[in-house]
Amino acid sequence: MRHGQRFMIGPGGYPDLRVNAFLASPKMRVLAETTNRDYAYSLGLWLNFLLGRGVRWWEATEDDVAEFQFWRMTDPENEEAVGGSAFSKDVAACKKFYRWVRKKYRVADPFEEFGAPEAKRRSDVRWLDPAAVARWRDLALGGRTLRGRRDRSWRGRNEQRNVAFVNGLYGTGLRVASWGSVVLPELPTSVAGRAYFTCTLADECAKGGYGYPYWMPRAVLAGVCAYVEGPRARAVRQAQRAGRYAAEHGTRVVASANREKVRFASASSGSVERPWRMLSPALRRRLYWETEQGMEPLSLWLNEDGLPRASHAWQHVFREGNERIGQLGLEGFTCTAHMLRHSFALKWFSVGKLVSAGRLASLSEDEARDFRDQFGDVWHLVQTLLGHRRVETTKDVYLEPFRSLDVELLLAHAEGFPIAQFMADSFATHASVRTDPLAAVR
Repeated sequence: MRHGQRFMIGPGGYPDLRVNAFLASPKMRVLAETTNRDYAYSLGLWLNFLLGRGVRWWEATEDDVAEFQFWRMTDPENEEAVGGSAFSKDVAACKKFYRWVRKKYRVADPFEEFGAPEAKRRSDVRWLDPAAVARWRDLALGGRTLRGRRDRSWRGRNEQRNVAFVNGLYGTGLRVASWGSVVLPELPTSVAGRAYFTCTLADECAKGGYGYPYWMPRAVLAGVCAYVEGPRARAVRQAQRAGRYAAEHGTRVVASANREKVRFASASSGSVERPWRMLSPALRRRLYWETEQGMEPLSLWLNEDGLPRASHAWQHVFREGNERIGQLGLEGFTCTAHMLRHSFALKWFSVGKLVSAGRLASLSEDEARDFRDQFGDVWHLVQTLLGHRRVETTKDVYLEPFRSLDVELLLAHAEGFPIAQFMADSFATHASVRTDPLAAVR
């Protein structure tokens, strides 16, 4: 067993050694952190389902698998039924488990002949235009009233951190796990006159293990730097005074680091040098360096107690933010982390259309031609920004609103024109794109 290892307790109150041996096996350890977590959760669902049927997991049959599918996807008694994509993940986890225990303990595999249902893309994806993103952020996380003023009753904590994180999600298009894994040495250096800074997402922090370049807007970097110099620095000082870092288990002390690589103490002796692209989010949260004031985490995002923040903790921020939106009387005006990624794609498709049509005043005709030569079409631009390996993924899910709009509407905007207003007008009647609910009131 290792620190942070997931394990399960059986129905009798004791650990199931075979299940926990699988969770600790190399088959699970090599998975990305989020995949490891999701597979463990899916396996737990399956084991509890069998328990409810009075079936021991090593005696499960194909009929139990069929019943599991019915309960998980169709059963009207299950108020948390899921679609094909989520159930396919459950099946993948169970298949991996039974393949491992079949070889190790000669247990029959009830999933051997089972084919997971085709994962269909959800049709209830929602987008936010720029005005809606800003409104949700200010109301849900920034302590603003419906009139845009400071709410004197606002008691929200970590406001500057949360706003910087949300601005980063929308500004870069990264997923929560990826943006949440960034460490201080990976941040770009601000240079006067530049609007965007090229960054690289590490392979170990990207979905599927394939890193890619992404671009950070100046405003996002400025917000991050303000957070680092303000609330983050205070949290670090308080944690140092309380001795929290000294008590942390499994920390690795960093000897040197830059934007490409890091050298840190190994688990045995001496030190090792690794490129950032090879370091998982879990290992990144264990890296600390020595400062004049004491030890400090390299993780950019910290909890209020100064300890590195796990990616799943950000879901609480969105849940609490949506609850506040509801309390303000704007029911249905909700936002999730992945909605910001979808909205990022929608924004850049709009910009890309304008560039490809030569309608951006800041670009010369030659520059617009270079753009078309590099990306081929706008779909490939957004594919690059999102880090997708297949352009079909970009087309099928992220930019569905454009299939039902007159493309000529996209050509109404040029550099120097208000893009927020342009998008609000273009998507005003699209059922899946949310705009600022207070714009009409004002």
